[in-house]
Amino acid sequence: VQLQASGGGLVQAGDSLRLSCTASGRTLERYCVAWHRQTPGKEREFVAEIRGTGYTYYTDSVKGRFTISRDNAKNTVYLQMFDLKPEDTAIYYCAARMPTQSTYSYWGQGTQVTVSS
Repeated sequence: VQLQASGGGLVQAGDSLRLSCTASGRTLERYCVAWHRQTPGKEREFVAEIRGTGYTYYTDSVKGRFTISRDNAKNTVYLQMFDLKPEDTAIYYCAARMPTQSTYSYWGQGTQVTVSS
């Protein structure tokens, strides 16, 4: 599976942005797909995951502001981000794993999100 993340950019605090993670080579339908983010000098942080069943979960800092969804017809997973804050600034990566795996086997290249105050 090849993952392509896109949609990042420079926005102001309070703005919205939607990231896309599009797969090629294999359908994502059965995969658990997640977004992670990383800032310089910090470890990569889990943001949200959506499972093949549609079940979703989020890290506490984005609950109520971010929504992860999937469009199986487009083989794409989205991360809709509302009310962005400067602390959301990071490189956002999408990743995929089979439900039976505990770690992510496939990673996209990352897309930069910068939120100015």
